Amino acid sequence: MPLPKAELHLHIEGTLEPELAFELAARNGVTLPYADTDELREAYRFEDLQSFLNLYYELMAVLRTERDFEDLANAYLARAAAQGVRHAEIFFDPQAHIVRGVAMGTVVEGLRRALDRSQETHGISTQLIMCFLRDESAESAMETLDAAKPYLDRITGVGLDSAEVGHPPVKFREVYEAAAALGLRRVAHAGEEGPPEYIIEALDVLGVERIDHGLRCLEDPALVERLVRDRVPLTLCPLSNVRLRAVDVLEQHPLPAMLDAGLLCTVNSDDPAYFGGYADDNFDAVRQALGLDEEQLRELARNSFLASFLEHDEERRARYLAEVEAYEFR
Repeated sequence: MPLPKAELHLHIEGTLEPELAFELAARNGVTLPYADTDELREAYRFEDLQSFLNLYYELMAVLRTERDFEDLANAYLARAAAQGVRHAEIFFDPQAHIVRGVAMGTVVEGLRRALDRSQETHGISTQLIMCFLRDESAESAMETLDAAKPYLDRITGVGLDSAEVGHPPVKFREVYEAAAALGLRRVAHAGEEGPPEYIIEALDVLGVERIDHGLRCLEDPALVERLVRDRVPLTLCPLSNVRLRAVDVLEQHPLPAMLDAGLLCTVNSDDPAYFGGYADDNFDAVRQALGLDEEQLRELARNSFLASFLEHDEERRARYLAEVEAYEFR
């Protein structure tokens, strides 16, 4: 059994494996521009963030009904359980569906059908985080938040994702203020492609509680000192960083330096169908490429539960942390 862990940086649309994509395409009468799953899997060998996003949004065309989103989430949860995930805080991108005529309720209700049974079926507790697409307008983000209001009992927080460069966090100040007023937790992608200043803006302007990615914080020693002092979690995605060229090769990933600096780092899979690995695949990859020892791996797993939005259930958090401490590496 893999090391118990929480997954905090996972886009549910990014778990769409080629086989399920073709199955849903057939169900919904969608014609994909690929001959078969092998050809589609070959297309997953993109070259940068934009080419990945182009494919990512193209394949969303197969997601149409509540059942589709339920099947997508169930497929992820089954894989996650096999990889030692005990708690998952799952991102979804409603704007990418609404623009295709798929209603917010269809997305949320479909996902929740799977998530509501996740503890019983897969042994995974779950939360749902609604992300805004940063390359869309702030007005669109606010409209999305408004559309989500009937479903806020099913949504824990908001996030900010998609193409980072040229779309600073300050663009979304008002929608994050509105989300905070609604009692939603707040996270944001920052410091993957964008500069350390984006991380500072996400903290100071958006009031985020976690930074998704955050790799480039190391370029600003004062920022590192602040992140360590305030125990701000960073949700790193090592295999994603390599596939999207944020890091040339995994052996050069700054994770060891970040741990040595005292940063509260976690390891996650981001868009695992596209990036070559789910949660424990990322743990294995950094163990091998970076020579992490058992205590460092245990620290990463411990951090994942400490960084989770489990304040409403500290008993559960304590139980998960105890599982990490009791784990015996083989």
